[in-house]
Amino acid sequence: MRSVERFRTDIDDVTRRLREGMADGVLAFPLTSFRDDGSLDPDAYRAYLTAQVATAPGALFPACGTGEFSALDEDEYRTVVRTAVEAADGRLPVVAGTGYGWAQALRFARIAEEAGADALLVMPHYLVAAPQDGLVEQLRRIAAGTRLPLIAYQRGQVTFNAEGVRRIAEIPTVIGLKDGHSDLDRLQRLTLAAPEGFLFFNGAATAEIQARAYATVGVPAYSSAVHAFAPEIADAFLTALRAGDDTVTRKLLRDFYVPLVELRDRVPGYAVSLVKAAARLRGLPVGPVRAPLTDPSPADLADLEQILDAGLALVGATRRRPA
Repeated sequence: MRSVERFRTDIDDVTRRLREGMADGVLAFPLTSFRDDGSLDPDAYRAYLTAQVATAPGALFPACGTGEFSALDEDEYRTVVRTAVEAADGRLPVVAGTGYGWAQALRFARIAEEAGADALLVMPHYLVAAPQDGLVEQLRRIAAGTRLPLIAYQRGQVTFNAEGVRRIAEIPTVIGLKDGHSDLDRLQRLTLAAPEGFLFFNGAATAEIQARAYATVGVPAYSSAVHAFAPEIADAFLTALRAGDDTVTRKLLRDFYVPLVELRDRVPGYAVSLVKAAARLRGLPVGPVRAPLTDPSPADLADLEQILDAGLALVGATRRRPA
């Protein structure tokens, strides 16, 4: 009985820490550092993570979409998660990505557990559409094979309905849901169907664009890709949003976030490629993206540079030029 109680206590503690982190700051989804030849660069990644943790985000989500989870092999994944855990050093929760079908997701889950992660973000499964029964069973099978708490991620081919959310919330280790669909009518129904204390957060691409809308349905927490390269901008936006400063939020949206989204929409995969390119423009040691993603064209990179400089000027920061 004591082991069961300890198990429940651990889950409750992770949930509490995540809830507190969501209330304190944006959720950071760090990039993964690669060398020019495409190999993992652990030393550069450690230095980059140290800088990310120093900005005190609400939680750290390594090896997720922004971190190019789908491009990592298992050994690289182990290094990425372990390095994130070491960088966090207990100061904030570490939620590692996992995904594909449940069998492969469990292989990554067990690696993350051994590496010291606090929880897992279960990203959309590979390729096929599935009914609610299948989506629930996928999480049940992953939950059965790891002690780590799970956060479901609905995006792409994964969409839960209210009954599906009720069912996954009954799985003892499923503690929340990240939403990437931005269907606020549906999301409101999901939040009403979930039990009290179930975690929800906005995981739309460039989530700040829709942060105010998400907050109206009771989901104020969000992940920030911008934090991966410009935490000053991400923090300034969050501060203004929570203070109800419409002047600052509208200016940041109009002069930085909207232009960034318009540039992002030019090319598939730019949701990650632009973030990594912006980090390189700031001198951060993240390297290129891995195929099938591509780095921005020279023309798009020039536009990104202007957008980045405009955003930093709005918050009174300056860009350190790469060496």
